[in-house]
This record gives sequence, C-alpha cells and structure tokens, in this order.
Amino acid sequence: MDEPVLLTGANGRVGKAILRHLGDSFEWRLLDRAPLSAARRPEGIDEGDVYVADVTDREAVREAIAGCEAVIHLAGDPRPEAPWDSVLQNNIDGTQTMFEAAVEAGVEKFAFASSNHAVGAYETESRTPEMYRPEDDYRLDGTELPRPSNLYGVSKATGEVLGRYYHDHHDLSVVNVRIGNLTEGHPPIDYERGQAMWLSYRDCAHLFERCVLADYDYEIVYGISDNDRKYYSIDRAREVLGYDPQDNSAEWDGKEHVDGER
Repeated sequence: MDEPVLLTGANGRVGKAILRHLGDSFEWRLLDRAPLSAARRPEGIDEGDVYVADVTDREAVREAIAGCEAVIHLAGDPRPEAPWDSVLQNNIDGTQTMFEAAVEAGVEKFAFASSNHAVGAYETESRTPEMYRPEDDYRLDGTELPRPSNLYGVSKATGEVLGRYYHDHHDLSVVNVRIGNLTEGHPPIDYERGQAMWLSYRDCAHLFERCVLADYDYEIVYGISDNDRKYYSIDRAREVLGYDPQDNSAEWDGKEHVDGER
C-alpha cells in the first residue's frame, strides 16, 4: 500500500496490538484524543503523523485523513456500561464523522471496530454456558441481525449500519470486525466465555492487516483467535480477508506467554 493508513483510537488496547505488530508495515497516521507518547509510536512515525483530536472534530478529522487510502476506526467510548450521551457523541456521531470524511477524502477501505456486544443478547440462559464449550456447534457467522447487550452494543450496531449506508451510496469498501475478548499474553483464566472469544494481540494485528490489504465490498466478520472453544465463526474472515490466526486459547499451558512475530 503506497498511501497512508489512518488509525483512530491509537492509544487504546486494539491500537496497541496493531502498532506493536504492524508498526513498520504501513505509513501510519495516528489519531487519538490523548497525546501519544514517543514510546507508543513505532519507529518512523514522527510527531507530524500524530493528531491529538476528537473524532467528532470534523476539521481535525479532515486534516488527518487527507491523502489516506484506508482507515482503521477504533476510537470511541469502550465501556460496556457507557451512558447514552457518551455513546451517542463518541461512538455514533464520531463514527458518522469518520465515514463522511473518508468519502470526501476518497478513501478506498474502511475497517470499523465493532464489538461482541453488538450481538451479546444471543447469549441466552438456554444457550449458556454450553455455547462456550468445544462440543457445542452453535455459531454466529455475521449474517444474523444485531442483538445488542447494552447501549455500547447499540452504538456498535449503529456503526455497522452506517457502514452499510456509505458502502451502498458511496461505494466505500467497509469491513466490520466484531471484536471478541482481546487480552495481552494469555487468554482469560477460569472464564469460559472469555476463552471462547479470545483474540490474541498478534491475531488482532494480523486481522486488521488483512482488512487493509484484502479486497471486499461490505462485510461483517468476527475477531477471535482460532480457539477450540468458539461460538463465533471465523470462516468469513478466512474466506474474504485471508485471515490466518495462529493462536488458540486451549493451547495456553499456564506459563507466561509472549506473542511472537508472524
């Protein structure tokens, strides 16, 4: 890819995973409402490539996105318990601002960080905890309608619908990644649900790398590692994006684990 990739929410956990493993893979523009320390910036990214701004600031977003070929949009209020006024401003209005700016700037690809909370209410009492276990064959594959578990999930489902609009009416390639449980080093311990939706740092980075490099129209995929326990299908991510996850929560042996390079 010859043109820059804009990464919003660069200071967050997903941004950390992406920059740790893909720091030298692309020419980056980084945007976050909080300053990004020099230690968090990959080598080769200078201060001129870092924008301290809110994603609802249309002028700042236009400046950051100018000349970019792709966007990875992570920014927003990440709290599952976030109140409506916050998710409305930061997650819905902010995402719409990003989509509009992407179209105006001629961006080709837009990867939106959706969430497992957009479909959290599929985890009914009658399905759990069996659905978190390897022998259960229940799967969500991205074709199901959203079923949010909280207002944060509502905001992520809304972002997916915004992506559908901007794809259909402005020919923007959009992929929505319903991110599972991203943890550094090892999967959640003694937590079946967390193990079923675990996403390692290196698999997270690889998945978003494929979002930048692959060809697609409008897609919804799940962002988890290749766990034995899983109730999200990663078949679509494999087929459309070329996602090839390396980690599996079942293989963690209880010892300290450090994500290696691909």
